[in-house]
Amino acid sequence: MRISVLLGLSIAACSPVTEEAPIASAPADAAGALFVAGKFGNTLAKVDLATGEQVASVASCANPHELATSPDDKHVALACYGGTSVDIFLTSDLSKVASIDLGANARPHGIVWHANGDLYATAEGRQSIFWIANPLGDANTFEYGTGKQGSHMLAVSPDGRHAWTTDLGSKTVTLVDLKTRRAPQSVEVGEEPEGIALSPDGETLWVSARGSDKAFALDPMTLAIRHEVATGDFPLRIAIRPQGDFAVTSDLADAGLTVIDLKSAEAIRTIPVSSRDEAEDRTQVTILWSPDGERIYAAETRANTIAEVDFASGKVLRRLPGAGGGDGLAIIE
Repeated sequence: MRISVLLGLSIAACSPVTEEAPIASAPADAAGALFVAGKFGNTLAKVDLATGEQVASVASCANPHELATSPDDKHVALACYGGTSVDIFLTSDLSKVASIDLGANARPHGIVWHANGDLYATAEGRQSIFWIANPLGDANTFEYGTGKQGSHMLAVSPDGRHAWTTDLGSKTVTLVDLKTRRAPQSVEVGEEPEGIALSPDGETLWVSARGSDKAFALDPMTLAIRHEVATGDFPLRIAIRPQGDFAVTSDLADAGLTVIDLKSAEAIRTIPVSSRDEAEDRTQVTILWSPDGERIYAAETRANTIAEVDFASGKVLRRLPGAGGGDGLAIIE
């Protein structure tokens, strides 16, 4: 199972299956919009959460991956993993308003649109992080080398002074000082660390290592491991609830979510999104919390669907459109 799922993650091996319609009507309080990067179809789409329908779709760069919305919800930034740019679109109609090139072989993947208004992105092909200041204006770029292979996902401190990457190829987590440019600091964390999330107070860095079936709690500044938590099979991503009380991992080979109590650093329950037998066909990848922390969105990349999950009950409320191999997700209220 593990080998076939891993093959399913590669672009060449994946062939999307038929798109499914939503399985239920929208929750009564559903509102806002979900943005979906279709990495096989090279698209960016917008889904109305009130109706559950896709309302806009535009062509994007090759192999688009992670997404991030601006602090004012007026723009969404897209990491062009198959190219060299970060592209910015209006959330209203998906008109492209900017394209910021990061240089040869950049392959940007992880992306954060910070509360300070600046963008931060990994450039996996260059083994670096980019800080993009004033992205809707002068878009000044500053590059910081990690020196590690596969710097994939990204977290940034609340004050914008530090960033952290998970480095798949090097099996490390790297701390980058964005202000003083001190030499980056790296430590090995499990096998194939990929998911990363910083607690809202900036006090704990959480990493999911997909090859270890574990989540790790680290001291953000020393990178010392404080806790190890067993998860489901192949935890590809980790996301912290906006309230800062729980995290969930996206367990690709189980097609479920492991819920971690951050205060006790213990796994307290599992939420099945689909069956283990369906895991390879659906390929659950990116996960995203709703801004109120009541729902979780899980991208089922090969099924062209996004599962909307009620956190309290663990029930899958409906499946939303995720055409083109939906992977990267972003949301506005």
